[in-house]
Amino acid sequence: MLYSEKVMDHFKNPRNVGVIENADGIGEVGNAKCGDIMRIYLKIDNEIISDVKFETFGCGSAIASSSMATEMIKGKPLKDALELTNKAVAEALDGLPAHKMHCSVLAEEAIKNAILDYYKKNGIPYDHSQFPDCDSCQHCN
Repeated sequence: MLYSEKVMDHFKNPRNVGVIENADGIGEVGNAKCGDIMRIYLKIDNEIISDVKFETFGCGSAIASSSMATEMIKGKPLKDALELTNKAVAEALDGLPAHKMHCSVLAEEAIKNAILDYYKKNGIPYDHSQFPDCDSCQHCN
């Protein structure tokens, strides 16, 4: 079977789908070339992600990665969410096919972009090395 049961479950029954009105941070990633577009919304209280929602236009792996990633950061401090890696998302899904690993990378980048948006909106100083520039992404170029 190409996809794990966890991937299929998160694809068929995605968690945290939707929009947070007046979100504290919004991160969007995607590229017409890869066809996947992901938007993450964060509600943040005292540096804790109290709520997270996503909208993803893309394949089943992109939806499953978004769903799993939001589950992994909900209720967690921002510093923990910043440490979430695409590898951890893929492992939590019991693996993704090699040609679909870029979907988990999108989830990681969307979360980081949402946190960066929160920092910028609130004038919070941040470590620039934690936010890779998406123009240099390997999966879309």
